[in-house]
Amino acid sequence: MSARPASRLNATAHRTAARLPALVLALLCAHAAPALAADEFGSDWDDPRTADPPVTRPATRSCTVEILDTAFADFDWHLGQIAPPAACPGPWSKVVLEMDGQVKGVQYDRLGHLEIGGVTVFSTSTPEPSRDGIGWHVEKDISGYAALLKSPQQVRMALGNVVNDTYTGVIYVQARAVFYNADRRHPAVDSADAVAPLANARRDGGDLVGEYTLPANATRWSGEVYATGSGGGCEEFWYFTAPPEANYSCPAQHGPYREVQVLIDGRVAGIAMPYPHIYTGGWSNPFLWYVLPAPRAFNIEPIRYDLTPFIGLVNDGRAHEVRFRVANLPDGASGWTLQPNLQAWTDPRRGATGGRLLSYELTPLAARSTYSAKPDGTFQVDTRGGHRLRATGYVDTSKGREYTTVERIVGNTGLHTWGADENPDGINAQWNDTQTVRRLGRGLPTVSTLAQRFGFDGAISVTPSGSAQRIVTTMKIFDHADWLQTPGLGQPAAAQVKRNTFEGEAGWNYGVPRPERHATGHSTQRHRSYGTQGCYDHEISQRNGFIDTDRYRCGAP
Repeated sequence: MSARPASRLNATAHRTAARLPALVLALLCAHAAPALAADEFGSDWDDPRTADPPVTRPATRSCTVEILDTAFADFDWHLGQIAPPAACPGPWSKVVLEMDGQVKGVQYDRLGHLEIGGVTVFSTSTPEPSRDGIGWHVEKDISGYAALLKSPQQVRMALGNVVNDTYTGVIYVQARAVFYNADRRHPAVDSADAVAPLANARRDGGDLVGEYTLPANATRWSGEVYATGSGGGCEEFWYFTAPPEANYSCPAQHGPYREVQVLIDGRVAGIAMPYPHIYTGGWSNPFLWYVLPAPRAFNIEPIRYDLTPFIGLVNDGRAHEVRFRVANLPDGASGWTLQPNLQAWTDPRRGATGGRLLSYELTPLAARSTYSAKPDGTFQVDTRGGHRLRATGYVDTSKGREYTTVERIVGNTGLHTWGADENPDGINAQWNDTQTVRRLGRGLPTVSTLAQRFGFDGAISVTPSGSAQRIVTTMKIFDHADWLQTPGLGQPAAAQVKRNTFEGEAGWNYGVPRPERHATGHSTQRHRSYGTQGCYDHEISQRNGFIDTDRYRCGAP
């Protein structure tokens, strides 16, 4: 997988050989004494970690099921099994997926995903190794897939990896699921009654299209898709693309605006902003990410859609077409991975629920990218785009008629600026995605709003450094979210704020032997979360590969 923007500047920068693995460590709550920082990167560095919060665990009986222990050195599926443990048969208050990885030698960053019963439940990318080796740990709450876990299922994981005389890093992975019993103080998770992938899924240009049969007694319906620009080429760095008239090395006739949509029988039923993932070799500078990866790199989050207003159109017991699309994608472009699933909540007292779509409004997508050449010899593309979807429908359940209104507003602004020969090359961009769901019926009206804002301000430059060329990458990233839910339907009022930030700079000489690279880098990640679900504040900093700050504190910003 390419891990840098495909520009003229970046095409000259060789990716550094990566790192070697170490013993698996539990990294999320490490408080080890920090090592003394070196003047520059050596052949080894600290194990990768993040400041992200670990999954909270209930104080109930738990059971651990080992599901995978394998080595990835190819592009084959690697298989395992999962079954509900006898001592924790369910219902569960939580189910947590834990993954440990190790790699050493020379290797690129790689993309992988894990499926249970044919449904992707975890998507990830890997760090690049040191010569002496690294280990890392990732965990994810997979309680939302509980319907899959009630019976034995096949587990399979793909993590395409090339191993040869040059790229020697074999990636070792161990994965397990930890089941936590429910009790009176820790109730069972409100997960869907049915979770399924698309049937007969196929690629149709850049779209992924298949069939889905909604349970006839569905009361709620949602969709998920793990969507990443990946696999190398310009769409891995879609936010760098520019209109053809710019003569930039990654042209796209519609510019860099991208949007992930779900269509039901040809009608757009969901819109969302894709997250601009940066993998651990990204932006021409793996030294920036060796110890602290960019947000979401190790745990790629799915895009979620509430499709409940459309139940009345498809709960007829027949298969309907469902299509996932990356809108504004250049004609014939490839490089996007789409891994969807659909989830339904059902009414056990009714064999079928009636329903109807009452209103539907999709405003036109207004996406434009304006190219201009500046008097100072620099060039820029100014991108602005977005629109709104609003749908209202009802479902007749055994407890009465329930109305649902879903409104989603998405938008992207970005300024891409570069110099002659695309040196320097930088982007300041932001994506906004707000979904509001209003429900009426079975008690008080409820309103749930999730407002996400994410983006970055980054630049790459190359300058002479003696007989070499020195590449320097600077980066500021933010990944913010505000969630608010009013009380109703047995749910208390709830609110939570997330502020996840990353800032760093790294430089190295390329085109020279490894000892002459003189790589340096420093970075900081701070993840803050506070609200009715509690308070969390963790900051980690590294300098030249060694942690120099690892502290917890709590409080509003």
